[in-house]
Amino acid sequence: MKKFNIRKVLDGLTAASSSSSSATAQPGAPRENDVVQETLQTEQFQLCKTVRHGFPYQPSSMAFDPVQKILAIGTQSGALRLFGRAGVECYCQHESGAAVIQLQFLINEGALVSALADDSIHLWNLRQKIPAILHSLKFNRERITYCHLPFQSKWLYIGTERGNIHIVNVESFTLSGYVIMWNKAIELSTKTHPGPVVHISDNPMDEGKLLIGFECGVVVLWDLKSKKADYRYNYDEAIHSVAWHHEGKQFVCSHSDGTLTTWNVRAPAKPAQIITPHGKQPKDGKKPEPCKPILKVEYKTTRAGDPFMVLSGGLSYDTVGRRACLTVMHGKSTAVLEMDYPIVDFLTLCETPYPNDYQEAYAVVVLLEKDLVVIDLGQIGYPIFENPYPLGIHESPVTCCEYFADCPAELIPALYSIGSRQKRQGYSKKEWPISGGNWGQGAQSYPEIIITGHADGSIKFWDASALMLQVLYKLKTAKVFERARGKDEKPSTDIVEEDPFAIQTLSWCPESRMLCVAGVSAHVIVYRFSKQEITTEVVELLEVRMQSEFSDVDSPDPGGEQTPTLPTSGTSSSPQESEPHFQPCTGSNSSDGPRDNIPCLQVRSSPLKQSPGYQVELVIQLVWVSGEPPQQITSLAINSSYGLVVFGNSNGLAVVDYLQKTLLLNMGTSELYSPSEPYQRQPRSPRKARQPSGALCDSNDGSNASEDRCKSPTSGPSSPCNSDDERKQKFIEKVKLKSRRFSKTVASDFAKMSRKISSSGEHKPDQDAKDNSFTRSRSSSVTSIDRESREAISSFHFCESYSRKTESLVSPCLLVGTTQGFVIMVALSLPPGGDQRLQQPVGISSCGTLMRLKGGILTMALLDSTGTLLPPSYEPWHDPNASDEEKEKSRRRRPASSPSSQEGQDIQFAVLCSEKQAKVVALPSQTCIYKHSITETSFVLRADVVQIAGTNCITCFCANGHIMTLSLPSLRPLLDVNYLPLTDMRIARTFCFSNMGQALYLTSPTEIQRITYSQETCDNLQEMLSELFTPVETPEAPNRGFFKGLFGGGAQSLDREDLFGETAAGKASRSLAQHIPGPGSMEGMKGAASGVVGELARARIALDERGQKLGELEERTAAMMASAESFSKHAHDMMLKYKDKKWYQL
Repeated sequence: MKKFNIRKVLDGLTAASSSSSSATAQPGAPRENDVVQETLQTEQFQLCKTVRHGFPYQPSSMAFDPVQKILAIGTQSGALRLFGRAGVECYCQHESGAAVIQLQFLINEGALVSALADDSIHLWNLRQKIPAILHSLKFNRERITYCHLPFQSKWLYIGTERGNIHIVNVESFTLSGYVIMWNKAIELSTKTHPGPVVHISDNPMDEGKLLIGFECGVVVLWDLKSKKADYRYNYDEAIHSVAWHHEGKQFVCSHSDGTLTTWNVRAPAKPAQIITPHGKQPKDGKKPEPCKPILKVEYKTTRAGDPFMVLSGGLSYDTVGRRACLTVMHGKSTAVLEMDYPIVDFLTLCETPYPNDYQEAYAVVVLLEKDLVVIDLGQIGYPIFENPYPLGIHESPVTCCEYFADCPAELIPALYSIGSRQKRQGYSKKEWPISGGNWGQGAQSYPEIIITGHADGSIKFWDASALMLQVLYKLKTAKVFERARGKDEKPSTDIVEEDPFAIQTLSWCPESRMLCVAGVSAHVIVYRFSKQEITTEVVELLEVRMQSEFSDVDSPDPGGEQTPTLPTSGTSSSPQESEPHFQPCTGSNSSDGPRDNIPCLQVRSSPLKQSPGYQVELVIQLVWVSGEPPQQITSLAINSSYGLVVFGNSNGLAVVDYLQKTLLLNMGTSELYSPSEPYQRQPRSPRKARQPSGALCDSNDGSNASEDRCKSPTSGPSSPCNSDDERKQKFIEKVKLKSRRFSKTVASDFAKMSRKISSSGEHKPDQDAKDNSFTRSRSSSVTSIDRESREAISSFHFCESYSRKTESLVSPCLLVGTTQGFVIMVALSLPPGGDQRLQQPVGISSCGTLMRLKGGILTMALLDSTGTLLPPSYEPWHDPNASDEEKEKSRRRRPASSPSSQEGQDIQFAVLCSEKQAKVVALPSQTCIYKHSITETSFVLRADVVQIAGTNCITCFCANGHIMTLSLPSLRPLLDVNYLPLTDMRIARTFCFSNMGQALYLTSPTEIQRITYSQETCDNLQEMLSELFTPVETPEAPNRGFFKGLFGGGAQSLDREDLFGETAAGKASRSLAQHIPGPGSMEGMKGAASGVVGELARARIALDERGQKLGELEERTAAMMASAESFSKHAHDMMLKYKDKKWYQL
C-alpha cells in the first residue's frame, strides 16, 4: 500500500500521455497527518475487448457446421460472428476489413475458411477460445467468386471471375498445380467467355466428377481424372445457384428469369423439367411471364416423404412493394414465407453431413439484413424457433445507453419474472437447433444490467452478467401519450420531425428501482416498479414553463449590473460575461398569435392499464412559451430518499417534488449564481408572467426515480469566422433547428467535433478566455458564438454535504454542473418524514458557485475523508401497491447527520470532472486541493467515478480515442491508452463506464461492444469466454448396401492427393497467389515472438499439437484394434461354418 501526500502527488505521471496531463497540488492540500491512503496502481489496469453482442452489422455470408452445430456469419466490414447455444458467441475481425463473400467450415475439424472481397482466403482455428488465423492466401491476378470444400477433404476449390478454378491445400494453404481453365471446360465452338464461376460442387456419388456453373448459363460436369468435360448443359438464362439430388443423378439450377431447371446428368441436351414457381401460367400454353431472379435454391431429400425445395427470390414483377420471401416447396404444397427484411442468405439444416445420403432437412436458417430467423420444417405451418441470442438491440435505433455493474442481487430475478410475461407465443416447441459450444467457467459472479433507450420510446433492460446478454424486460414509454392516427394528424407542436417519443437520457436508481426518463419532445416521465397490475384512471401531468431570458444588447459584452459576482481563486472570471444565455423568441410577434402553454405531446385521457413492472407515476412536460418551443432536456437526476426529480436544459433547471406532485423550482441558469436573493433577480427584457421560481404549484402525480450521472457533452455551437450579427444569428437558428432533430444534443456534439478537433488552433485562446478573464475581442468566431449561445445544465449530483463554507453539519444538497464549467451548490431543506413530508414544502436555496473548470461539467461525486465514495442516499424498494404497513417497514432514509466538521478541518472531497480537467475540492472549506489537466487538444466525451478493486477512480473517454483513469483523490494518471478515435457520434452518445472495470459502447447500429480496463478481468478472460469447439464424433457414413458394394454402385471415392499433389500436378505459379502465415500458426508465432517468451509459446503450441496428434493416434489405434477384432470374429465364424463340409458342398 502506498501513501500519497503533497510531496508525492506527482508520482506515477506518464510522460508519454497524449493529454500532456499533470496533477498539481493546490495550496489547500492535505497536511502530512491528513494523507489519504491510495491502493490503486498502474499494474491493476489494462484495456482489452471482452465480448460483442447484437446482430452482425451488414451481414454478407453464412455457414453452418452440422456436426459441431455452430453458425458463422461474415459481414461487409470483414467481421466474423460465431454462434452456438444460447450464451455462446464469439467475435473476430479480418485485418483488411474487406467484405466476407463466403464461409466454409471444415466440418467437425474446428476450422473455418473465409473468402474476402479483396481476393484473399483465410483459415481460422476455432479450437481456441479466441479464434486466430492460421494461414492466409492472397490472390494477385484473379478475383475470387466462389469456393467449395467437399466434406472430409483437404482440397478447396476456388472459382474466379475469369472462369478458372484453382485448388488449395487447406492444411498447408498452398496452391496445387492442377488448374481447370475456362477454355478447356466449355465447348471449343463457343465464341464468348462464359463469365465468372458461380457454382462448384462434386457429384455426391462420385467425387471425381465436378459440377461447374458459369454465370452465362453453362454448366459443365468435369472429370477430374481425365481432365476433360464429360457433359455440358446449356440454358439461355444466367445461373445463380445449383443444387444436387443426393443420388447424384439429377441437379437443379436457379435462373435470373425466376425459373428452376432440373437436369438429368446423362441427358445434357435439354432440361428434364422447367418450372417457374411464382410465374402465372398462361392458358394458351406459352411460356409464363418472367419473374425476379431466384437467387438460391436448395434441394433436400427425405427418406419417408417428398423432397424439400427451398428458394429465395423468384417473385413476380407485379408484386411491387412486397417484402422478401422464402419459398418452401414440399410435394404439391408451396409455402411462401414473408420476411421483415431482405434475405442475404439461407441454409437448410440437415440430419447428416454426408451429401450422398438422404438429407432429412429439419430447419432453415435465414439470414436477413437485420435479423436471423430459423424456420422449423418439421411442424405444420413452418413456425419459427424462438431466438435465444440478443439480436434485438436495434429493433428500434438505440438513442442512449447506461451500464450498471454490481447491482442488487434481487434485481435481475425481479425484472426477469415480469419480462417473461411479455414473450410472444406461437414459436416452435423444439429446441434451438444451433446448439454447439460450451459456456465459459468465469469467476465473475456479480450482477450486471444494461439499459438501452430507443427511438420509438421503448426502454430495454438486459442481463449482462458473466459476459452474456439476455433481454429481461421492455418498457414502452409511448403508451402514456396519444398517438396520431394519420400523417395529417401530426401535431404542429412537435419539435422533432420524427420519433417524437425517442429517449434522450435516463436516470435509474437500482436500490429503489425508481426510473426517470427524458424524451426528445421535452418530456420527463417518472416510473415506480410494482409487481401488481393497476389501472390508472388519469395519468398525472405537470406542465412546466421553462422560459428563456432575452439579451437586450446585440453584443456579447458584459452586462454591468446584470453580472453577478462569483468566488474566484487568483483570477477574475465572471460566469455571465462570456455568454448572454438566451436567444430571442422568433414567434412572439407573429400575427396569428404565438403558441403558448402547449406541450409537444398529448398525454392520453383514457384510463391506462399498467402491467406489472414499471408504472407511470408522473409525466412532466415543458410547454411552448410565447411561440418559442421548449428546449430539449440535457440533464436529469432523481433521488428516492428526497423524493425529488431535477432536470435542466439551455433555459435553466427545474426541481419537482414527485411525492407532493409539485414544481418546487423553475429557475434560469444565471439566477443560480448569486447567493443573495436568488429568486428576486429581474429578467433583462419583458416577458410574460410566470410562476415564482420558488413557489409551490399543485400538479397531478409524482414518482420517485434514481440519481443519474448525465454527462452528455454539451457546449455552445460554433460557426464560421464571421462577425456579422445577422449571419451569426442565422447560424444559431440553424444549430437550434438541428438540435431539435437530433437526440441527446447531437447537434452540439457535431459543433464541438468541428471546433475542438479540426480547429484546435482556434480553440486554445477560447478556453483560456473562458477559464481566466473575459476578452472583448471578436476575432475568434468560436469565442463570440460561445458567448452568444445559451449555457445549459450538463449534470446533477444529489449528495449530503456542506452547502456553505461556514457549515459544520452535512445536509441534503444538489450539485449543478453547467456547460460553461461552473459547479453550483444548491441546499435542500427537507421536512420530516411520514405525513409531514407530504404536507410541508421542500426548501431550496442556491449557495453560489463552488468551483469553475475548463469545459462543460460531465460528472461529480463525493468522497469522505478516507477517500471512500459517498453515494447518494436512497429509499429501499417497496411495492407502491402493497399495504401501508409493508411500505412503512421498508422505508428508511440514510442518516443525514455525518461527523461534524471541526474548525478549519475538511472531512469531504468533491470530485469534479469536466471536458478538459478534473479537480478535487475539499469541503467545507471549498479549496481546490488537486487539479489535473486531462487534455488540451481534445475534449472528454464521457467521465464517471467508478469503483474498482475495492476503491474508486475517475474514468474518462476522450474524443481523440484515449481512455484514461485517474486515482482519487490525488488524480494520478493510472491508465492512458489510445483505444478508439471518435469516428461516429453513436460512440459518443452511448459510451459509458461502470464499476468493476467494465465499459461499453455501440460499435455499430446493431452491436454493443463491451470492454474492460481491469487487469484482473483481462487475466481471467480466457476462462470466462465460451468454447466454440467441443469433441464430437463424426456420424457414420451411409451404408452402401450389399448389391451396391457387389456391383460397384454407391459413392465413388477419389484419391485427391494423387491428382492435386505436387508429385502429380506440379507446382503452381508463384505469382498467382501469396502465402501469408497467420498469427495463430507456427510460422506466425516464429515471426511474432522471439527470446524466452517466444520459445515458451512455441513449445506450448508444439506440445498442444503433439498432444492432439497423440490423441488422434490413440483413437485410430483403438479403431484399428476394434476392426481387427471384428475381422477375427467373422473369420472364426466362417471357419466354424465350413469346417466339416466337403469341397463339393461349398
